[in-house]
Amino acid sequence: MSQPPPPPEEGLSPRYFSEQEKRRQWRMTRVFCATLLALYVLDVLILKRPSLAPLLVRLAWVTEMSVYTWLLVRTPEHRLPLLRSLHGVLISTCFLGLVSVTGGSNSPYMAMVPSLPLLMALIQPQEPKLAILCGVTGALGMLVILPLTNGQALNTLAWVGTVGAATFFGVYGSEQYRKAQVAENEARVERARRESMEKLTKAERYRAQTEKLATVGRLAASVMHEINNPLSFVGSNLAFLRTEVLAQPLPEKERQEFQEAFDETRSGVERIKQIVLDLKGFSRMDDEEPSECALADVVTDAARLAAVRLKHVARLKVEIPAELPEVFATRRRLAQVLLNLLVNAGDALEEAKVQGGEVRVTGVAEEGRVTLLVEDNGPGFPPEVLPRLFESFFTTKGPEKGTGLGLSISRELVERFGGTLKAENRPEGGARLRLELPVHKSAPSGTHEQA
Repeated sequence: MSQPPPPPEEGLSPRYFSEQEKRRQWRMTRVFCATLLALYVLDVLILKRPSLAPLLVRLAWVTEMSVYTWLLVRTPEHRLPLLRSLHGVLISTCFLGLVSVTGGSNSPYMAMVPSLPLLMALIQPQEPKLAILCGVTGALGMLVILPLTNGQALNTLAWVGTVGAATFFGVYGSEQYRKAQVAENEARVERARRESMEKLTKAERYRAQTEKLATVGRLAASVMHEINNPLSFVGSNLAFLRTEVLAQPLPEKERQEFQEAFDETRSGVERIKQIVLDLKGFSRMDDEEPSECALADVVTDAARLAAVRLKHVARLKVEIPAELPEVFATRRRLAQVLLNLLVNAGDALEEAKVQGGEVRVTGVAEEGRVTLLVEDNGPGFPPEVLPRLFESFFTTKGPEKGTGLGLSISRELVERFGGTLKAENRPEGGARLRLELPVHKSAPSGTHEQA
């Protein structure tokens, strides 16, 4: 059985190009080579006649570019600097050859020789030695070409000095560019570090707040258990007192007053019992499985708890048709979502100090979906807040009022039941939360027992 080839040594692995990168590299090479050959027309115009020499130089240049591209996608990473250095020297040599065969010191291309190191510094700013190699090659080429084409010594030195100056500025510019890149990278890293620290601090603060709320929740569960016993005593004693007092011979007016007082007290005790039962239900909702539920009942549960928060802030109006189709969800989960929306509306109205605040819950059924709208007549959502409203840990409240998780969790709960939760502003002013759920498709009527 053949053994797999050993892995390449570290630092000697080839630089693999994806197929897309290879195609892009070859496409650029083909465009460059086609342009290079098309510019042979300029050589003919310069020499005022067709000549084989500049065509051969351009063909040699095209060949060098093709071989370089072929090697580039196959050369190991550690050998790429050597390949690029050789490529820089060869393209400078090809260009100098083109200068030589098109008139030497009289060639129009002569003025472009000092630009070679500048171009190389621009193309490869991370490798200044390429600009230096191009500059050295250009200077040496000047020393050879100019004397052979009757160039004066002073003129030759001037051209060599120009190439040297261009090389210096190219290397200096690339060095400054590298320093700027390093400084920018360091600034980016420092900025990312500060942002990470801020997010970590914020997350720690929210975690502490969440733990505090969880502790309060556990304490509330214990308190609810303790409240039940005295409530039972109060209810029993109240019933006993009501029976005994009303059994006494009393004037009709006093009897009626006593009866109204006992009825109001019993109603208050029953309300306390219902709130305790609702809170206990929320604490045990994880054990509840999704089932068919009527949204009218869900809204009633949420409104009963929200009334404690909205009592002194806004008037709560509920308009839910009793015949609204059922949905398939966890009743207390949906009640938790609605309670959160109602409490948020109350907080917004209280913060804005709205006089005559009103929170309205309405429900409609259309096209196989049931829609609940929770609206208020407050200031609405600011434009910069609306896109981030459902982000985790995003809140406009202080840390003592919220963790920024309520709406995020509410949307997640709604989506579990195939619904959506969206926020918008009402045209007439105020905020609107739109909760949509699919209508539950019950089994065929023939499968149900007849009433």
